[in-house]
Amino acid sequence: MAGINKKPRILIVTPEVTYIPEDMCESCSYSAKAGGLADVSAALISALYDLNADVHVALPDYRSIFDQNHPKILINEIDKIRNRLDDERIHLAEDRAFYYLNNIYSGYSDKDLKVSLAFQREVLNNIIPRVKPDIIHCNDWMTGLIPSMARKLNIPCLFTIHNIHTITSTMSEIEDRGIDAASFWNHLYFMNPPYNYEESRNWNRVDFLTSGIFAAHYVNTVSHTFLMEIINGRHHFVEEQIKKELTNKVNADCATGIINAPEPEFNPAVDEKIRYNYGPKNQRIKKHKNKEHLQFMLDLDLDKNAPIIFWPSRLDPVQKGCQLFAEIMFDIIAAYNYLNLQIVVVASGSFQGHFRDIVQFHSLYKNVAICDFNEDLSHQAFASSDFILMPSSFEPCGLPQMIGCIYGSLPIVFDTGGLHDTIRQLDHNNNTGNGFLFNVHNCDGLKWAVNQAMDFYKLDANEKESQIQRIMIESVLEFNHTNCAENYINLYEKMLKRPFIV
Repeated sequence: MAGINKKPRILIVTPEVTYIPEDMCESCSYSAKAGGLADVSAALISALYDLNADVHVALPDYRSIFDQNHPKILINEIDKIRNRLDDERIHLAEDRAFYYLNNIYSGYSDKDLKVSLAFQREVLNNIIPRVKPDIIHCNDWMTGLIPSMARKLNIPCLFTIHNIHTITSTMSEIEDRGIDAASFWNHLYFMNPPYNYEESRNWNRVDFLTSGIFAAHYVNTVSHTFLMEIINGRHHFVEEQIKKELTNKVNADCATGIINAPEPEFNPAVDEKIRYNYGPKNQRIKKHKNKEHLQFMLDLDLDKNAPIIFWPSRLDPVQKGCQLFAEIMFDIIAAYNYLNLQIVVVASGSFQGHFRDIVQFHSLYKNVAICDFNEDLSHQAFASSDFILMPSSFEPCGLPQMIGCIYGSLPIVFDTGGLHDTIRQLDHNNNTGNGFLFNVHNCDGLKWAVNQAMDFYKLDANEKESQIQRIMIESVLEFNHTNCAENYINLYEKMLKRPFIV
């Protein structure tokens, strides 16, 4: 941990975060979240701070970031908090483009671009010169121009890819927003080979995500397997320029994968959102109690011995494999009717109506509950279920499969991306593995994995309990923020030691 002893100054640039450690920002409750990036950013910042790193954070000053219901904050104190944040470690980029937004992303590319350019302008023009970081750590396309300036300034820059989404703009539009693109244009990635600055300024579009990959000194995705799947052409939705630049980074030994970790609150021993807390030693009894509590809440048949399969992810048919589950839902309920198999979905999304139609058509109201996402209910479902289901066609990282293992709810997953890196096929005879994987993404593959899970469920209760205890203990030790943060610290140290060519 030499880097921590020397305390290199790390500036994490992120468009969203779930929370800031209280010691890092006294009397401040900050929340700007659109997706998983916010959780991951918060976790990394907190873990680095706990490890005594000199960590600073650049964030947009969204109107909604301060929780005005927080008991420590009065509305008339918020401006005072904002004014003194820059004397600490939190650096807010201010601009009307996002100050008057309640949501992080608008859903309209032109508005998202405006927000991104305003944020990056403030980071480049004001925050970096003030913080004087030794390392800059950028996240996703909304920070994709910053690595180009970092390369010009010879500041080592890490670019983390959470989502393969990008946007493009011209240098003239970028410069109109106050960013001096002319000073680092040769480190940007253009959609067409640029002849010179003047020739390219008004028409040759800059790709933000690919620029971040191209210019950064080092790149990481949130799982190693997802990185290799991209460069091996496994995912048709990944644009060719992204694949090409990631391949170049891998070939130059400048790319890796670092798995995220769930929040510490996701632990059944301390989870305040579940009815009955438990640990590995008493999980059998307490899971039965939690199960009956969930069944009562959702008007399912009260049966502590009924296996429950929990769907924890948003109902996105493009990624999450909803169609596969819809095809086999009735079949598996019929096949395991003698066990009174139950299914609980706590998720919002466009595919929810299809699940509801299946329940209505087959009158499965006592076996299936379809609920909009609710944080408290989701926690209770982890604590009550026996299995979680994630048949995603691709998964950059994924967190529910790790949470499920910690709660003793074993994952049924497609063998891809972060699911491959965190879930291993359960072999109870050899005391190895922590879930059930299928490697052909179709209905038969998913049904096979569910059958494997149900075979495990039918094992002798003591043998099954022994395996779940082992998995819960191993998962708490493996899936935690300290391991994740130490992986990033090791990467920061590697970057600081390595000479870079400007």
